[in-house]
Amino acid sequence: MSVLIRRALVPEVPTIARLYRRTAEHAWDFLYPHTPREDLAHFGQAFRKGPVWIAERDGTIVGFCATRRGWIDHFYVAPEEQGRGFGQRLIARALKGRRRVRLWTFQRNARSRRFYALQGFREVLSTDGHANEEKEPDVLLEWLRPAPS
Repeated sequence: MSVLIRRALVPEVPTIARLYRRTAEHAWDFLYPHTPREDLAHFGQAFRKGPVWIAERDGTIVGFCATRRGWIDHFYVAPEEQGRGFGQRLIARALKGRRRVRLWTFQRNARSRRFYALQGFREVLSTDGHANEEKEPDVLLEWLRPAPS
């Protein structure tokens, strides 16, 4: 199995949008339903904000992580590929060279919260979800680069 973590290319936006949709529909029934065209526009905007990293296995995109200065905005791994280390490698790439990174996840997303904790993130704020599109309680996580010893 050949795995590559690399920067995504703009022509790959449709593949990334489809991966998001498939992953979201598999895991969450409470997400606000967007059309495929809205998904394309949304993930196209991510490329204008900062690097989008992909995990590619044998030429197939199996995960992605959209970043901007100080933030991870989107992070998804295909359901059938979860638990194989792709997520860890994507997060490690997103954190490379950074001192502090934040991200949001839903409070009910226990699997993601455990995953992020294992990557060194700590929960810093919980909300009732009033400010997000889904009106779903969420949690802000933060990762800080350890100080040199």
